[in-house]
Amino acid sequence: MTNENTTAAPGSFAPEEAPRLEWAKHAPEVWKAMLRLEKAAGQGLDPKLKELVKIRTSQLNHCAFCLDMHSKDALAVGESVERIVQLAAWEESRHFYTEKELAAIELTEAVTVLTDGFVPDEVYEKAATFFDEAELAQLIAAITVINAWNRFGVTCRLTPGHYTPGQHG
Repeated sequence: MTNENTTAAPGSFAPEEAPRLEWAKHAPEVWKAMLRLEKAAGQGLDPKLKELVKIRTSQLNHCAFCLDMHSKDALAVGESVERIVQLAAWEESRHFYTEKELAAIELTEAVTVLTDGFVPDEVYEKAATFFDEAELAQLIAAITVINAWNRFGVTCRLTPGHYTPGQHG
């Protein structure tokens, strides 16, 4: 499925492109399995923290569809616009986040950007000081699952802008 990108009139928005592939429609069992995995991975995590992790992962992976979804979901669970906006520059905006959130965000980056090598011991150990082993396992699972969702979104060029909070929950 393709949509030709036509030139927009001056002052208007660029035309919306259709997804390359509606993968969930063509692989419904994988879609259902991913939804079950998503639910299992998020258990026991603070909803705001979980959405911050999903947003940061999606920023790093350039997944516009997931950025749209998780920004809206974060707002729906009471996250502030300010903290969502500052997340892209969290290292310069540390004062917006708790030490526990910073440890989770740092771990998120280390797990997501594996091209830099292994997850550094100091990043893992810092996260382990704020999360017990069960929470840490769930956090790592949540980071891993959003990375998988991002791969579907980016590869299939899923179109952002149409999601409503809770739509897939």
